[in-house]
Amino acid sequence: MFNGCYHGAVDDTFVVIENGRPRNRPGLLGEVRDFTAMTKVIEWNHVEALDQALAPGDVALVLAEPVMTNCGMVAPLPGYHAMLRALTRKHGTLLAIDETHTISMDPSGCTRALGLEPDFFVLGKHIAGGMPAAVYGLTEAVEARIQDGMGDAASVFSDIGTTLSGNALQLAAMRAVLEEVLTDEVYARAMPLAERLEGEISRLIAHHGLPWHASRLGLRVEFVCAPDRPRNGSEALLAAQNDIERALVLFCLNRGVVITPYYNMMLVCPTTRSEDVDRLVRVLDEGLAALTGRPAI
Repeated sequence: MFNGCYHGAVDDTFVVIENGRPRNRPGLLGEVRDFTAMTKVIEWNHVEALDQALAPGDVALVLAEPVMTNCGMVAPLPGYHAMLRALTRKHGTLLAIDETHTISMDPSGCTRALGLEPDFFVLGKHIAGGMPAAVYGLTEAVEARIQDGMGDAASVFSDIGTTLSGNALQLAAMRAVLEEVLTDEVYARAMPLAERLEGEISRLIAHHGLPWHASRLGLRVEFVCAPDRPRNGSEALLAAQNDIERALVLFCLNRGVVITPYYNMMLVCPTTRSEDVDRLVRVLDEGLAALTGRPAI
């Protein structure tokens, strides 16, 4: 949870020089000097901790993924998102949902699929096919508050330069992704492959007698080296078996199959074919057979 955060290049976009010394521009909004002094962190799915953290009324914004993914896949418990939204409103805190990883759920992310109501919605570089780019959205109510807070726009200087953003290549990539990738038709075509991949990996885990499980978030599939689904980030990190996972990733890579070398993640894309799933499953089966000593299926 963030009371406000900002970072950027220290150049004349953000500071001015007076008498040989740098000074923040008077109209610069959102500057935070020490992130640790301005941030509270709670465990995912912990409603009581969330309520306690927000109760003092000093938290401006809660930043959350709709499903935790940056430590492996951790789903929200039933009712958690409803409580997250209710508590932020109760304590006067804004809510930002980060869909950078969870767009795999739906062309409009979990926000549409789960019926979420954030104040802010952000997406990362996938919106431009991996090009450095991002987009954000906000409600009309929040926009009105921002405009009110800015006051006289002529005296406010809080900007993003265009050296690294808004160039023609990024915009062309974003348009291509929006028109050709993030569509209901593409997801409808690819989702059955992701479902089959999850099922095949679950079958491999059972065949090789491993206390693991497979998880899926739309087009994203992972296997987790633990029998139970984690409920928060701490449990997800404890489930990691780094040596085993690295060995399997390297085994597959040496055979021309890539599994993301963190969180054991696989992503079905618009060009993924049934034979691609077959090949991945076959090679992973061989790797698990080498690991367990059991014969491949």
